[in-house]
Amino acid sequence: MTLAEKILAAHCGKDKVSPGDFIDVRVDLILANDITAPLAIKEFERLGAKRVFDPQRVVMVPDHFVPNKDIPSAEQAKLMRQFAQEQGLIYFEVGAAGIEHVLLPEQGLVLPGDVVVGADSHTCTYGALGAFATGMGSTDIACAMATGDIWMKVPPTIKFIYHGRPRKWVGGKDLILYTIGEIGVDGALYAAMEFCGQAIDALSMDGRFTMSNMAIEAGAKAGICRVDEKTLDYVRPRARRPYVVFEPDDDAEYAAVVEYDVSQIEPQVAFPHIPSNTRPISQAGEIKLDQVVIGSCTNGRLEDLRIAAEILKGKQINKNLRLIIIPGTQGVYLNALREGLIETFIKAGAAVSTPTCGPCLGGYMGVLAPGERCLATTNRNFVGRMGSTESEVYLCNPAVAAASAILGKIASPEEIA
Repeated sequence: MTLAEKILAAHCGKDKVSPGDFIDVRVDLILANDITAPLAIKEFERLGAKRVFDPQRVVMVPDHFVPNKDIPSAEQAKLMRQFAQEQGLIYFEVGAAGIEHVLLPEQGLVLPGDVVVGADSHTCTYGALGAFATGMGSTDIACAMATGDIWMKVPPTIKFIYHGRPRKWVGGKDLILYTIGEIGVDGALYAAMEFCGQAIDALSMDGRFTMSNMAIEAGAKAGICRVDEKTLDYVRPRARRPYVVFEPDDDAEYAAVVEYDVSQIEPQVAFPHIPSNTRPISQAGEIKLDQVVIGSCTNGRLEDLRIAAEILKGKQINKNLRLIIIPGTQGVYLNALREGLIETFIKAGAAVSTPTCGPCLGGYMGVLAPGERCLATTNRNFVGRMGSTESEVYLCNPAVAAASAILGKIASPEEIA
């Protein structure tokens, strides 16, 4: 069996599962946020359920519209907060929280071998830890909260092998953008993407989280990395409960095997209005910018901020744009403060926000007006994603974002002396 199949088999009491099988799966962790939790809570109550199956396996994180941007967002956060308190759930309030998909691994709540379901499409982020993690609708999450089980179809697995070592300034964001550009936004539709190879081994955990995070942008059900010593070094000091490490079998059957030589991959930019519309930075052309955003569940981790600060240190951003930097969690924010990164950003002319999803989904803290262009380290660049339907969003890594903020146009870090 593949890695995904091994995990799912262990969670449904079977010796073996195969792609296409319908199975009932016991879940290890359930997640919802301030947008999706209210829907799930209402469905939970409509079912007639009184208590969640296990309050220590249900996590609620306000992160999309918090600190509350308006009265409706305050009402949603209040509903979630009250439910979490009544049920005794794991809950992170503003000031202790951050963006859910950065926060949960940081807090040791997701572990290798887990099955995790979340009412958010980027729940697939946790596959970087060797877990099977996937997004589901709020109604499914309501049922999971009541029973601790989900039903699903076992997905086929596509194996992606990344050979060689990346060039300077090329990271996990570039590998996944390049992959999506090659296979398309439906190239892994309802499949598990299994990432491996020398380049994946060399990636930091932060880089792996970025890759798994954007598996959904290729249509995937999950994006999984094998567990190695780097994973265990990350997990051991954080784990709050036992976990099991699964390995794919040598004779596992894959729907396809795709191989890339990463030494040929430049930093990538996804042009509007789809993540697969990628170009190498050398072919980006003259694209002037109004806004640059560094953050999100894709690239709001400490390594991302360090890379941006390395480029911005001693420099000033272009006077014709605004740079918004959003640490992924309070922990990331505090470490960035201790390392002097926040001072670097502010001296460069950036606005630094408390952790929030904010502009990524066009919520607030960076909404675009008609005709404006934004370069962002976020994960989606759909029409109207960050504001006006007449605006444009381009996707890139933190190094490209920082260099572009300085030069006022999409630019390579190599252009910064």
